[in-house]
Amino acid sequence: MGMSINSVIFACSNCDAQFPKWTGRCTECGQWGTVHASAEGHSSKTIDKSVPEGKTILFSSLDNKTQTRIETGITEFDRVMGSGLVPGSLVLLGGDPGIGKSTLVLQVADKLAAKEKIIYVSGEESAEQINLRLHRLGLNGDKINFLAEENVEVIGKTLLKQKPALVIIDSIQTMYTPDAESEPGSITQVKAATVKFLEIAKKHNITIILVGHVTKEGVVAGPRMLEHLVDVVLYLEGDQYHEFRILRGVKNRFGNTNEVGIFEMQDKGLIEVKNPSEIFINTRSKNSGSCLCAVLEGKRTFLVEVQALVSKTVFGYPVRKSSGFDNNRLQMLVAVLSKRAKLPLGAQDIHVNIVGGLKIKEPAADLAVCLAIVSAFADKIIPNGSVAIGEVGLGGEVRAVSRLKERIKEAKKLGFKNIISAEQAADIKEAIKKILSP
Repeated sequence: MGMSINSVIFACSNCDAQFPKWTGRCTECGQWGTVHASAEGHSSKTIDKSVPEGKTILFSSLDNKTQTRIETGITEFDRVMGSGLVPGSLVLLGGDPGIGKSTLVLQVADKLAAKEKIIYVSGEESAEQINLRLHRLGLNGDKINFLAEENVEVIGKTLLKQKPALVIIDSIQTMYTPDAESEPGSITQVKAATVKFLEIAKKHNITIILVGHVTKEGVVAGPRMLEHLVDVVLYLEGDQYHEFRILRGVKNRFGNTNEVGIFEMQDKGLIEVKNPSEIFINTRSKNSGSCLCAVLEGKRTFLVEVQALVSKTVFGYPVRKSSGFDNNRLQMLVAVLSKRAKLPLGAQDIHVNIVGGLKIKEPAADLAVCLAIVSAFADKIIPNGSVAIGEVGLGGEVRAVSRLKERIKEAKKLGFKNIISAEQAADIKEAIKKILSP
């Protein structure tokens, strides 16, 4: 006898979405030819009495001593992790392809290999390729154990036998387990592999770092789908055409998520930037259209240069473009300058750039962007020693921002005395007058 209609469902082998009938294309992930019939047994409404009961633990019976962390020796990495790696934790390191994820984990592995047993698992590159990269980065790597394997079962058996302190999986998209009936790299496979690595990490106190590629949408093969499974989520951000990288903690069960690490990509790998303010402003433009701003990245404060270029529109609709700054917010600030400061910007192309490839998301850069635009439009250079900090409202008012004292302290530490904020200027017209007065 055939299978009854009620016992058959159709599931996508790529994303595991389920459908009542067959379809050529999965409406969830958009893949063609991945929907197949599968038998689905009716779930029981009663508890299976053959399953053993779980064992409860009183918190009072646990040792309250702080768990010893594994310090890598890379200060910027340890800061984001919360002063080091926690034994038995599962860490996800995500980022765009080519941003430097493999370089960072190789540097971590090389630092720790002198005192701990490290296994580097790669499903993308051979031992010869990794060895060439180690030499290019000037790393020794002699004590790093390398495993070229994609099968999670084989990797798991190896880890249980060798009991390393740290395992690096590069990358999770290349791993597969026979338990999941889909091709390697699919969301189903990536999730199944991550669950198995989570079990190994927790049961055997092995720290595992998973490297995951993220597209601009953050959806392909799903590192963002794994965030709820892992203990720590790190993202390496930056522009591959610029040298600066920001290691940002998105989730951390063992530390603060408001920490960031700053690195500079050089020939010898990622170099720690201990004082980012000096790096970002050491080549400051001496032309009009340049203004400094004190921004926050996590708990850290540093100065960045905001550049603006204003030129007459040749024909058609005026252009408003920005790099490293929200384009919609730029449109709003231009409207405020036109309405409240009475600047004729309606026939001007305006371009704004945050120097160094940084991306500023907080509104504290509003005032610096406005003053850079005014400076470029009037062709007047903002005096040396000036820093602008403040949010600009639709009424043209300059609003106070969080942790203003820390921002001012950072600016003064680097020799900047003329600080323009809500304390010095009530609105944008007053700010323009104070900083660009003849």
